[in-house]
Parts: sequence; C-alpha cells; structure tokens
Amino acid sequence: MKQIHLAAHFPGVNNTTVWSDPAAGSHIEFSSFAHLARTAERAKFDFFFLAEGLRLREQGGRIYDLDVVGRPDTFTVLAALAAVTERLGLAGTINSTFNEPYEVARQFASLDHLSAGRAAWNVVTSWDAFTGENFRRGGFLPEDQRYERAETFLRTAGELFDSWRAGDVVADKETGVFVRDANTGAFSHHDSHFDISGRFTVPRSPQGRPVILQAGDSESGREFAAASADAIFTRHGTLEAGQAFYRDVKGRLARYGRTPEQLVVLPAATFVLGDTDADAHERADLVRRQQVSGQTAIRTLEQVWNRDLSAYDPDGPLPEIDPDPGEHTIAKGRASVRQFRDPVATAREWRELARAKNLSIRDLVIETGSRQTFIGSPETVARTMNELVQADASDGFVLVPHVTPGGLDEFADKVVPLLQERGAFRTEYTGTTLRDHLGLDAR
Repeated sequence: MKQIHLAAHFPGVNNTTVWSDPAAGSHIEFSSFAHLARTAERAKFDFFFLAEGLRLREQGGRIYDLDVVGRPDTFTVLAALAAVTERLGLAGTINSTFNEPYEVARQFASLDHLSAGRAAWNVVTSWDAFTGENFRRGGFLPEDQRYERAETFLRTAGELFDSWRAGDVVADKETGVFVRDANTGAFSHHDSHFDISGRFTVPRSPQGRPVILQAGDSESGREFAAASADAIFTRHGTLEAGQAFYRDVKGRLARYGRTPEQLVVLPAATFVLGDTDADAHERADLVRRQQVSGQTAIRTLEQVWNRDLSAYDPDGPLPEIDPDPGEHTIAKGRASVRQFRDPVATAREWRELARAKNLSIRDLVIETGSRQTFIGSPETVARTMNELVQADASDGFVLVPHVTPGGLDEFADKVVPLLQERGAFRTEYTGTTLRDHLGLDAR
C-alpha cells in the first residue's frame, strides 16, 4: 500500500481563510505559526509550508483589503519554527526572478543546518511587472525566460550547495582547528543570467541539498519539475484530472534519468468535517458563504470585468455591460486574472449559468469558485483520500485549513488516526530529515 504524504499550508494571500470566524487568529504573531506547525508535527505530517507574496495586491488602485495585508519574512518564520519543532519539514516559497542564487542558497543551507535537515525550497517565478517594481532588477520576464532563469538559478544554487563535500570539514580535537580542503566552497558560474565566483560560506547541509518543490501547471512548469524538483504542487485534486496530471508529469522523468519515485505529486486540498456526511455538507455550504461575502463577490467579478462594479448589488443580477478586454488595470498582483484568458466569453458563460439557476452575483461566485476538496465524516474523508492516492491521482495532499491557526486540529485528531489504522500513514517518524519523510534519497 502506498503511504500518503501530508503537508500543512499556512494560507497567506488567499480567499480561503474565513476571517469572520471567532477562532480565526493573527497571520503575523508567531504563536499562530507555531500552533499550526506543532499540530502538523503532532500528526506526523511531512512538512509545514509557507507561501510568499512579494507585494501587497491592489484593486482599483488601493490595497486589496480582503486578503492578508502583509506577512513576516519567510526565512525568519521558518528559522523560528525550527526551534519549536523537531521532525517536521519546513518549506518556504522563494522567488527566482528577483533574488540571487548566492543569497538564497546561503539562507536555505543555513535553515537546513538550524533544523537538522528539514528545509525545503519552493522555487517559483514572478510573472508581472507590478511585483518587479519592488526590486532593483525591476520589470518582468516572458514565460520562457522566466523558467530559463529559474532553471539556471536552481542549477547555480546546486553548485553552491555542492561546493562543500561531506569530508571537507574535520575537527582537530587537540588544537580545536578545523582542517579544510584547499578548494572547499570554491565556485565559478558564468552565463547570461549569472556571472559569479568565490567561496560559499555554509558547509554541506544535513540532507546534502534542501528538498526542492515546484508549483507550476504550465508546460514549462511541468518540464521544470520533471528535470529538477523533488515534489510538485498541483491544483488537480479530483480522480480523473489528478490521474491525468500524475501520468503526465511522472512520464517526463525518464528523459532526465529519473524514476517516478523521485518526484512526489501533492495537490492542494481543503476539507470540511462533520459528524455525518450530511452535517459536513451543511458546514461546507456555510463556509463557502463565509468565504464569499458580498464585497468579495463584487471584487471577484471586477477581476473578470476589469471594471469598477462597486455600484452593483451582490445579491442582484450580473452586469449587462461586457468586460473590458484590455490590459488589466483593476487588479494588480493577482494571478487569478490570468485564469480568464477570454473575459468576454467567461461573462457570457456566467450569464447563461446565472439565468439557468437564478443566481445572484454572490451566488454565482460561490457556484463557480473552488469547492472544498474533501467533505464528509472523518471516515468518509480518510477513505476518499486513501482511494485517490492508491489510484495514482496523487502521492498525498497539501492541506489548507479555512481557519488559522486551529483549523488543522480536527483533522489531526479525527482523520489521521483513521489513515493510520488503514496502514496508509505513518504512526511515528522513521527518519530525521525531510528527504527521509518523503522517501527521497540524500543529494
């Protein structure tokens, strides 16, 4: 039986969190990060994951006030969590478009040492000039150049990680002097993106290299993951879509001399539990309405229409006016606007759906938005998750609770024991590093 891999995502800039829930807590205070991480470790999860936003998103020229407005630095949070956890992997998103290999490699190698081999890097690119305005390099790159830079960035970071070998540092107990090979840490990399040379300051990490994660569903993203990643995030969480993605990305590995076991496929997943399946579905409906307030519905519609729709009633009908198909000026820094390649066609489809089901703007946004991946009693959720993994629709899941920081507690207490009873999930950690947890060889 395949073993399920589980990760816990602390949601950042998102439409998942229910801010109005009395149990909702801070996204800045360290106690929130520590609570979710400790819950994940208590449940024997593989890792804790932090996404990252490099700029506050805007809509209509103002900060988008329905998102998390700010987030402490990823490395700072993960380093602090290394001190209050013992086995849980610590993963963070760090951008390859606006950072530099030496800096990022040094930070991840340091985190891996601080955590005794539990660090992971989610390598992403940035697609918009709006984000780039925060950085010296500025601007943005076309998709092919973004992934070219990311591949070169990761390859260069690997050269830095590997510039120290396992036997390069030897302690002389009599003198207290470290004996080093003359070439320890030496590196030299020269190409169209990076022209660097020198000596890397951090010894080889406990895992050899931190675990590499990737989140990209495009053709370039899938190929990048097949060539370089240890795990890939995906939005394909249903059986058929998951199996198709799984076959596709795992089928690319052989051309890079890799086996299917060397890439772990992890779709993001939300969940709502109840005493019975019917109870869970009632709760799920409530959660969706909490996630999509009237204000949220209007803001979401504006991202498609690319117009100011603040005068419209969220409980009324969709606008008869068509979207503005020009360059997006309403929403800045939101990847969701790229999902609507043809906004006029989207508006037409939505009007037909609204007429057919008599849906208001808010009802439509709820209807067309994302659904909870798993809804049901703990028994139903455990069975469904296991069926998807055993059917090769995924290797596990990155769970995104809708309440932070305590939203994972119920899953840890009620679903994990059932997965363990089925023999599909560990009852104890058997290794010490994140590579151990994911079944990956040391690099």
